[in-house]
Amino acid sequence: MYNKIRGETMRIDKTNYYLDIAEATLERGTCLRRNFGAIIVKNDEIVSTGYVGAPRGRKNCCDLKYCMREKLNIPRGERYELCRSVHAEQNAIISAKRSDMIGATLYLVGKNYSDGHYVENAMPCALCKRMIINAGIEKVIIRNTKTQYTTIEVASFVENDESLEGIKGY
Repeated sequence: MYNKIRGETMRIDKTNYYLDIAEATLERGTCLRRNFGAIIVKNDEIVSTGYVGAPRGRKNCCDLKYCMREKLNIPRGERYELCRSVHAEQNAIISAKRSDMIGATLYLVGKNYSDGHYVENAMPCALCKRMIINAGIEKVIIRNTKTQYTTIEVASFVENDESLEGIKGY
């Protein structure tokens, strides 16, 4: 589909095209707090997709009708060991061959369950950052608005190791 701006036909840029696909992927998410969708792209081909959900065979929060982290009032970015879900980035990574991820880009979109708005200042959690580094992914692109995004070089996850500082959240 082409967008019309001031009478001109404009084609969506490639980054927002992939972010739109990641956004469609998040619709499968099962979290009662925030749902994320992730896709990994290399050489203009989608390698894998992932969304937030409980491990295969376990009940999802949306089926249980509660979120343990929400119930315990745990702030964003903390105590992920209490979360039932596997993150979108993790699911995308475990669904791909490492050789297909080396030098790839991970596109990430998050929306709040309560209001459907994009997650502000979205960023992979500390565990996802470590997995992204080891997968060999080169860049992470995160949607901020329908057309704006942030591009992060994964090398910055290596250089800025928050685990050395004990920093919580993201």
